[in-house]
Amino acid sequence: MKLDKIDRIILSTLQNDCTISLNDLAEKVNLTTTPCWKRIKRLEDEGVISKRVALLNPEKLGLLFTAFVLLKTNDHSHEWYNHFVETVSIFPEIIEFYRMAGEYDYMMKVQVEDMKHFDSFYKKLVNSVPGIANVTSTFAMEPLKYTTALPI
Repeated sequence: MKLDKIDRIILSTLQNDCTISLNDLAEKVNLTTTPCWKRIKRLEDEGVISKRVALLNPEKLGLLFTAFVLLKTNDHSHEWYNHFVETVSIFPEIIEFYRMAGEYDYMMKVQVEDMKHFDSFYKKLVNSVPGIANVTSTFAMEPLKYTTALPI
């Protein structure tokens, strides 16, 4: 998809604050509101803008413990994969989930209150899906950079 300079400014601005008024956004890109709105609508229709959300502060919500969980499996069948993805998707503690290349097959980012809650999550996870061969977890001590803004 081709993005021109105005599209990129719109996207960059919305990534930083999607609550900006249409009038302010249009002014920023030197358009009137109607063509600005049409560009936003086109970017949404084409899937460039997939959703608009509020980002919450995990610390303010008491979710102070971040874990990265790496899993290996011996079962790479389509059926096992579907069951695993369906099961893991139910866990609200898992905020990111990836199929990986390399030593581990899957990686997830888990956000919970503390080690006790992580231990409970871990036990539920490993008992929910047979065929997990190896699980290792690492824990974040301090977030140094966090952004949802893509480099456009």
